[in-house]
Amino acid sequence: MPTVGQPAPDFKLASTEGRDISLSEFKGKKNVVLAFYPLDFSPVCSVQIPEYDQNADAFEEVDTVVLGISRDSVFAHKAWQENLGMSKVALLADMKGEAASKYGVYLPDKGITGRAIFVVDKEGILRHAHVEEKLQDRRLAQEVIELVKSLG
Repeated sequence: MPTVGQPAPDFKLASTEGRDISLSEFKGKKNVVLAFYPLDFSPVCSVQIPEYDQNADAFEEVDTVVLGISRDSVFAHKAWQENLGMSKVALLADMKGEAASKYGVYLPDKGITGRAIFVVDKEGILRHAHVEEKLQDRRLAQEVIELVKSLG
């Protein structure tokens, strides 16, 4: 797992926005919340990620973008977004687990991404890292918004 206080590992992944998104494109512009999650259409993920989507305006108020990342394809992500009425949080397809591996949350024995939240500031520095011990646990959107506010 990357070290808090050090530059966050960059990545470039296909997204539901119809383009590749890299972490570095936000440097100097936005704080970024990386919300790694196991699977589209799973029970906890189907609560957590829509909650971030519903709070997108609150994240925008603190100059922050949320990126949801899992091993699912862009096609699965889009179907899941449509099914749950999500439209504001971009979902990124980490099908080979490369970004998850850089952040120490790829679970090769299960073939999925662990549930974790990483907060990266506007300068590209990792400011917070939280990996859930149990896949069914999750960080609430409001908790993450408060973390971003504490960046100053």
